[in-house]
Amino acid sequence: MDDILLIERDDAVATLTLNRPKQMNALSVALRRRLGETLDELRRDDRIAVVIVTGAGEKAFTAGVDLKEMETAPLTADELGPDSPVNRALHALGKPTIAAVNGYAVTGGLELAINCDILVASTNARFADTHARVGIVPGWGMSQLLPRLVGPVRARYMSYTGNYVDAATAKDWGLVLEVLPPAELLPYCRRLAAEIASCDRATLADVRQAINGGLETTLAEGLRLEGRLSRAATARFDRAGFAATRGAVMSRGKEQSG
Repeated sequence: MDDILLIERDDAVATLTLNRPKQMNALSVALRRRLGETLDELRRDDRIAVVIVTGAGEKAFTAGVDLKEMETAPLTADELGPDSPVNRALHALGKPTIAAVNGYAVTGGLELAINCDILVASTNARFADTHARVGIVPGWGMSQLLPRLVGPVRARYMSYTGNYVDAATAKDWGLVLEVLPPAELLPYCRRLAAEIASCDRATLADVRQAINGGLETTLAEGLRLEGRLSRAATARFDRAGFAATRGAVMSRGKEQSG
């Protein structure tokens, strides 16, 4: 039971691996509990700046809730909605999250992925929302997050039909950032996570709050949120250390521009 969720820490990056490959990394009661508890632990760990979530093996990220287990241990009301333990833990984490989608991300598995800040897929990845086929109304954000990511028409197509979308299509639709061969997925995500972690932590948290908070409200309210965060950041601006920061930013820009 202890190995259903693997945790690897590398400097400021934590990688969580859903480890039930024989069950397509399905989210059992025990795995859901462990995932929520682990995210809470990482929230309190100041050494960790970015969290990667992936699945064991090359077949599945996660197939969602364990349907076999549902026959005897169905989802309870307190596991659904924004206050459900996993949703609450993800949103309270306050740190950038990357879904390294290594295979099937289905229904609750797709919901877990789209609750992360950035999705990166392997060529094995397949995405589907089968809630309507299973007979369950989404409870972890699918109906609200998916339309914001791929647009309402494509979201309706996925949710109304339960049809699978391959990785290349997911990238074309803007659901994932990049599609990579399976062996390159985690190295890429870890490099990306390290780049994110190298930013100023407080500013990164504010930028994340501005983007995610703005997506939950109107443009006008989002702009006001950005303004409040910007004024607070300006008040704590470190003039003494800015010369070194400016030099590092300019040097990195030159390296990236060739």
